[in-house]
Amino acid sequence: VLITSGAGFLLGSRGDVDVWTLLAASVGIWLVASGTSALNQVIERDIDAMMQRTRGRALPTGRVTPAAATWFSIALSALGVGILAVFVNPLTALLAVLALLSYILAYTPMKRVSSLSTLVGAVPGALPILGGWTAATGSLDPGGWALFGILFFWQLPHFLALAWMYSEDYRRGGLKMLGVSDPAGRQTRHQSVLYALALLPTSLLPVLLGLTGGFYAFAALLLTGAYLASAIRFAARADSPAARGLFRVSLLYLPVLLLFLTLDGAGSIGATTESGPTVTIGSPLAGE
Repeated sequence: VLITSGAGFLLGSRGDVDVWTLLAASVGIWLVASGTSALNQVIERDIDAMMQRTRGRALPTGRVTPAAATWFSIALSALGVGILAVFVNPLTALLAVLALLSYILAYTPMKRVSSLSTLVGAVPGALPILGGWTAATGSLDPGGWALFGILFFWQLPHFLALAWMYSEDYRRGGLKMLGVSDPAGRQTRHQSVLYALALLPTSLLPVLLGLTGGFYAFAALLLTGAYLASAIRFAARADSPAARGLFRVSLLYLPVLLLFLTLDGAGSIGATTESGPTVTIGSPLAGE
């Protein structure tokens, strides 16, 4: 979350980064994300107790009480939203609240009833990078939505591979993940390829919007092509090693893509302004 929101902030700053605002945004988004994750564990403590992967968490084992975990989660989230509202801007605070509510009130309960929860969950998962953008710009611009789109489509093959790998665990927990409702894996594998294909043009939107140039375009084509190839391999082989390979490529893909995105969108140490120290990251924007 911090990597993606930081990348959104750097791109939105257009090479002139207010370090103090970046710090406040990072702390605020970190706290809200932490509170959201903790609250999710409160709600799903019964599911976590049934799943091999999660039964050792603090709530299923009784190391933390549900009441203490609930208040802890609320306190983290409220503090994070407050920091964003006071030290960043109200729009970023609102996006943080939307991410929390959509995750807890939509995605979390939907996992028990429909495999469409993966699509719903990709929305709060993609909001941090948009929050980083609005923290820097104070507005919802096409550039921010392009970054949101990259995160949205990246998540889907990532989570579909995870759902395949842990399908038995999810079945024990009673979760309606696609890997559970699609035991042969046909839909899981085909959708992985489709979403990776959708990521290909989406990853090039920063170039079309003038946020980056040819350096990022080449890297995006290369990286997304490798991601797509891994999805195709998973679709063709339909086994756990191929799913694990896709999952590992997804973990590598995002930080490397964001690195090229920020390097091409900005670049070297800059000057200071009256509002505080700033850092310039990269080359000037295309066309400027």
